[in-house]
Amino acid sequence: MTGERGSGTVWVLAMSMVVGVATLAGGSWGVAATARHRAEVAADLAALAAAGEVTWGGGEQACATAARIATENGSQLDRCGLVGDVVEIRVRRTFRFGGLPARTSFASARAGPAP
Repeated sequence: MTGERGSGTVWVLAMSMVVGVATLAGGSWGVAATARHRAEVAADLAALAAAGEVTWGGGEQACATAARIATENGSQLDRCGLVGDVVEIRVRRTFRFGGLPARTSFASARAGPAP
């Protein structure tokens, strides 16, 4: 018998830990990417809705409309501003992966009349 008896068990455990860590890293990256994409969609939709409000009804209700659309898409309006007829929006979306602390993803969008 040699002194290597049981070393296969150690290697299997080590590789299992590597696979587990890679799975957690991939899962957390996937959750973060999904949150970012959803924030981008909410920002785009909120900016388009606000730009429509500016074009058809004036700018006084544009940011309120953007906030409503962002909220309906699971995000919160972080910033809203008008530069002429162009609406600039920034939204945030909070997400969590497992027991890790909550993180926030931001996205910005601009919309206005065609030149």
